[in-house]
Amino acid sequence: MTQKIRLMIGYRHLLLRQALRTALTALGDVDIIHEARDGKDAIEKAAELDPDVILMDTQMPIVSGVEATAHIRRESSRSRVLLMTLGADDEIILSILRAGAAGCILKDADLGELAKAIRTVARGGTYLSPEISDRMVQNYVRFSERPREADVRPRRDLLSVREREVLQKVAEGMGNQAIARQLTLSVKTVEAHKAHIAQKLGVRGRTELIKYAIRKGLIELESVAPMREAIAA
Repeated sequence: MTQKIRLMIGYRHLLLRQALRTALTALGDVDIIHEARDGKDAIEKAAELDPDVILMDTQMPIVSGVEATAHIRRESSRSRVLLMTLGADDEIILSILRAGAAGCILKDADLGELAKAIRTVARGGTYLSPEISDRMVQNYVRFSERPREADVRPRRDLLSVREREVLQKVAEGMGNQAIARQLTLSVKTVEAHKAHIAQKLGVRGRTELIKYAIRKGLIELESVAPMREAIAA
């Protein structure tokens, strides 16, 4: 008999958690071992129960699904996280992949696609909803070529060492509070650095800033590897 996939559900709404439990249990090869009501609960239970797969909403209370995923991966848990998101927004998808999620599926996916995603992730693969995959491939192709050094240096030199550190953290999908903790700064200082970076580079908005940073080579690209792997899968 094939061993069932030990799955933890992370969703803030009780009714939807129960609906997911009913639908996924009916598949026959999934065993729901816990229903996390918030990101903190998901982190704690992941460490305690060691599920095969964690199906989690990005918009979790207390700790977001993206932040919870990053924490679970940092703790070297073998659990693989499949995140659910409302839309294929560039910034959200990039932060999901940088957090170390094994996959991302849109919330309007049907049960057949959800089952496929869970099974793919449980086998060690990576799954992206087709809409997300298409969008990421388009962006990857657009920004894959590194610019010539002569084109990069003038804009790079505009930023201080601290500003480049903040820009790197922004590109890794971290919020202001997380950046402040890692760099031992106040949230207001982080916000000021981000405003200065945007002014110096002439770019507005977090998503456009990340795109510009990748295109112009202003950030370390090693962390782009999870995105490349997800796109290639």
